[in-house]
Amino acid sequence: MRIRNLTLPVSDPDSVARYFRDALQLPVHEYQVVIGWSTITLASADGRPVGGVHLAFNVPDNRFAEAMSWLRARTPLQRSPDGNDYFALESSWQSQSVYFTGPDGLILELIGRRRLPASSHVGPFDGGELTCLSEVGLPVGDVPATQRVLAERFGLQPLSDPSPVFAPMGDDEALLIVVDATRHWFPEQVDLPNAQGLALEIEAPHGAVEVADAGQGWIVRSR
Repeated sequence: MRIRNLTLPVSDPDSVARYFRDALQLPVHEYQVVIGWSTITLASADGRPVGGVHLAFNVPDNRFAEAMSWLRARTPLQRSPDGNDYFALESSWQSQSVYFTGPDGLILELIGRRRLPASSHVGPFDGGELTCLSEVGLPVGDVPATQRVLAERFGLQPLSDPSPVFAPMGDDEALLIVVDATRHWFPEQVDLPNAQGLALEIEAPHGAVEVADAGQGWIVRSR
C-alpha cells in the first residue's frame, strides 16, 4: 500500500508549512508538503481539534543512525515513561523508531524498516531522504470491526497480530494505524488520538473504494 495524499487540518497553514520546510527540510509548494511519493496538503482546521494526530515517515533503515542524529539537532525526542527515546521492534515489525512533537501537537515518527530497500546515500542525513508518509493514526470506537472493513474494502491485512485496541493495517510501505479512541499514543502515553478532518488517498489492491468514520471525522479513499 502507498499513501499518496493526506489532507491535514492545521491551525495555521503558513507556520506549519514553514516547519516542514525549515525543520524537516522537505519540499513545500504553497501548502503541499512532498515526502517522496506522498503529499501532505495543509488545510485550515476551521475550528476542528488539531492535537493528537499521529504521522510517521519512512527512513531507509541503513541510514537510521544518521537520521536520528539529524533529528536530534532539530527537535527534542519524545520519551517513554521509563526514559527511552529509541524503540526497536522485532517479530513482524523489523523496525526502529524515534518520535517527536510537531506543530499543533502532531505526534511524528521516523521509522526504519529492515525489509525495505537500503539507501546509497552516505554522509550527513538530509530531509530529502525521507521516503514517504508511512503511517497515519485513525481512532475508532471498534478496532476489530474497522479492521474487517479495511480488509474487505481495501484488501489490507494487519502487519502484526491485532488486538482489541490496536491494528496496523497495510505493509512496510504504509500503514493505517487503527487505534481505540481511548488509547493514549505511544511513547509518552499522554495524548489521545485525533483524526478530525483527515482525508487520505491511498493505493490499495481493491481499486476505487472509500471508508469513513463520521464520528471520528476521517475518510480514506483508494484509487
